Amino acid sequence: MHKILEFCTNNASHGTDRIMLRFESQQDVDTVEYGCLGNCGQCYMEPFVFVDGDLVSATNPEILYEKILEKWAIEENDPYADLTLDPD
Repeated sequence: MHKILEFCTNNASHGTDRIMLRFESQQDVDTVEYGCLGNCGQCYMEPFVFVDGDLVSATNPEILYEKILEKWAIEENDPYADLTLDPD
């Protein structure tokens, strides 16, 4: 499974730049840095990243790193984990 992390340059002040560096050398992870991801209010408040297209945020970069790993672990164990169930 190929993984994609999308970072906002403006969010690097929250420590996401260190997270990006940790993943850049992994062959199965594409790290992409954008000037702006359009989440300005959140970007101002906390570290965040898009993980395979899904927004993941945390109160600090260490927790964000762990949340990224947890998301991928869930997806590897359950490929349908991100699908919503239709209540009908």
